[in-house]
Amino acid sequence: MMYKYPLKRWFSLLIFMFLSIVIQLQWLTHAPISRVAEVFYGDQLLAYSILSIDSLAVIYMFVFLALCLPASYFIDTYGIRKGIGLGAILTIIGALIKGMGGHSFITVFIGQVILASAQPFILNGVTAFSVRWFPINERAIVAGLLALAQYIGILLAMLITPMLVGSVLGQDDYGTGIDKMLLIYMVPTIIAAVLVLLFLQEKPKDLPFEIDKERLNFKKGIRHMLQLKDAILILIIFTIGLGIFNAVSSLVDSISANLNIKDSDGLIGGLMIIGGIIGAVIIPILSDYFLKRKLFLVLCLALSVPALAGLSYAVEISSILELSSQQTYNFVLASSFLLGMSIMSAGPIGFQYTAEITSPTPESTSQGILLLVGQISGIVMVTLMSINNNEYLDIMMKVFVPLTAVAFILILFTKESKAVSSQ
Repeated sequence: MMYKYPLKRWFSLLIFMFLSIVIQLQWLTHAPISRVAEVFYGDQLLAYSILSIDSLAVIYMFVFLALCLPASYFIDTYGIRKGIGLGAILTIIGALIKGMGGHSFITVFIGQVILASAQPFILNGVTAFSVRWFPINERAIVAGLLALAQYIGILLAMLITPMLVGSVLGQDDYGTGIDKMLLIYMVPTIIAAVLVLLFLQEKPKDLPFEIDKERLNFKKGIRHMLQLKDAILILIIFTIGLGIFNAVSSLVDSISANLNIKDSDGLIGGLMIIGGIIGAVIIPILSDYFLKRKLFLVLCLALSVPALAGLSYAVEISSILELSSQQTYNFVLASSFLLGMSIMSAGPIGFQYTAEITSPTPESTSQGILLLVGQISGIVMVTLMSINNNEYLDIMMKVFVPLTAVAFILILFTKESKAVSSQ
C-alpha cells in the first residue's frame, strides 16, 4: 500500500517559503536603489572605499561561494531541521544588526554578511526538504513553489523598496528613508525565522521508510555526480543561466542606467521577477503532470535566448525601429518579463531533474553544487560588468546572448530522468 503523506507537509512548506522570501528580500534590498543609497550614505562610502552599494548584493555571492559546500555537508550530515534551523538563527542575527543599524553603511554591511551566511543553509535544503515531505509526483511543484518564494522576495525588493525611500530624482526627499526601510524589513524577517525554528520538523514521524538509507555520503555523492555526463551538462547550463540571473539581479539599477532609464523605479527587475513567479507556478505543475523534466528545460532555455537578446540590444533595436523613449522602455519591460518567465522557471525544474539523475547523491549536495557554480559565474560576471564604473556592462550583456544559446544547445544532449519516466 502506498504511503499517504500527511497534510501538515503543506504547512511545513509555507513556513519554509516565508523564510525563503525574507532571505531574498534582504539580499537585494539595495539593488534597485543603488543611486539613492549612494546619496544616503554619502561620505561613508569614501571612508570605506573598498566597499560600494553594489557590494551589498555581491557579498551574498562571495559568502555563498565559501559556505555552499559546508552547508550541504551540514544538511546531509545533521538533517534539514538543524541545517535550515542554523540558517534561521543566522537570519535573525543579521536582520537585527542590519535593521537596527541602518544609518551606518559598515553596520549594514556586517549584517549583510551574516544574512549571506544564512542563505546557503536555506537554499541548499530545498530538494532535501521535498524528498522528505513530498511524493515524487509533487516534488517539482515543491521546488517551483520554493523558487516562487525566492522570486517573491526579490520582487518585493525591486518594487516595494523604491516606494519606501526617496527614489525620484529632483524631489526634496531623494536619498532618504533607507534606515527606516531596513527597520521595516527586519520585522517579517525575524518572524519567518522564528516560525521555522519552532515548527519545521525533519520528516513525518510516521514515515514507513528511511529517507537517507540509500544516500551516499557527502564525498562519495559528489564523486558520483561528477561521473555522470548529463550532470556535467546541467552544471555547465547552470553556470551560464544562474550566473546571468545573479548578475542581472545584482546590477539591475546599473543596467537601467545603461539603458538610459532615468529613475530607480525597479520595474525592470520587478517585471523579470513577475515573469519568474508565473513560470515557477505553471512550469513545475506541468512537469509533474506530464512527468517530464527535459522537455520543459528545453522550452525554458529556448525562450530565454530572444528574451535576453531583447534586453541586451534594446538600444540598438530602438534606433533601428525609431522607437520613442516610452516605447523603448516598454520593449525593455517586455523582454525582462519573458527573461524571468523562461530562465527563472528553468531553475526549480533543473534542481529536481539533477536530484533525480544523480541519485543516490544527497539532494542538498547536488543542489548545492548547482548553486555554487552559479555563484562563481555570477561573481565573475558582476565583477567584469562593474570594472571602471560599469564600463564593460553593455558588452557583457551582449555576450550573455550567445552564452544562453550554448546552454540551449547543451540541454538537447541530455536524457530524460529515469525517475519520472519509470512512473
